[in-house]
Amino acid sequence: MDTRWLGRCDYLATFQEMKEFTASPANGGRDQLWICEHPPVFTLGLAGRAEHVLAPGDIPVVAIDRGGQVTYHGPGQVVAYPLIDLKARHIFVKEYVFRLEDAVIRALDRFGVTGHRVAGAPGIYVRVDDPFSHAALPQRPQRPQRREAGSAAPEPDFTGLGKIAALGIKVSNHRTYHGVALNVAMDLEPFSRINPCGYAGLQTVDLSTIGVSVSWDEAAHELAAQLERRLAL
Repeated sequence: MDTRWLGRCDYLATFQEMKEFTASPANGGRDQLWICEHPPVFTLGLAGRAEHVLAPGDIPVVAIDRGGQVTYHGPGQVVAYPLIDLKARHIFVKEYVFRLEDAVIRALDRFGVTGHRVAGAPGIYVRVDDPFSHAALPQRPQRPQRREAGSAAPEPDFTGLGKIAALGIKVSNHRTYHGVALNVAMDLEPFSRINPCGYAGLQTVDLSTIGVSVSWDEAAHELAAQLERRLAL
């Protein structure tokens, strides 16, 4: 898998390029990992509802084809787009999501931070009052999950938590695009203009606000390395 470092790039142009790369038969099975950051933008997924965009102001809102609701991208956030063939790697979609989250958890661990999963809510969260605690969350997913077929997903419980990484993917003909975003040192105010991922009042944090001083480059290279390992053939 080749890793491309795009720097700061326009969201809409990158989205279009991802779709073209994924759809092109000329790629011949090439897999890539794109690492970048974006100027301020709100993105609204396929399930997105306009009422979750509270007050966008001068920040553009872009409707896109990933799963999920609304999120924010901006400077100081590492965005990773794995463009890979899941079939060739023998990875099912649920396992792919697990591996993306695991890469974030392992990257955070390198900076002393404990990342957590929350049942019913993709992404990675930290304990706001003690982001370095290794204690398991009571609201973590249970493995194996013991839900009956057709039953509703558990209602997420965000008590005491802040979201530090968001995840949204699209799979087309076994190929993936979109990906995961890790908050490093951002202006977090724009998250107050939306219901992040469709959850009113969900707190969003970054490494800086929980007391971890890491440069964008350090965080980007660590996340890229973890994704390369977790998505290896």
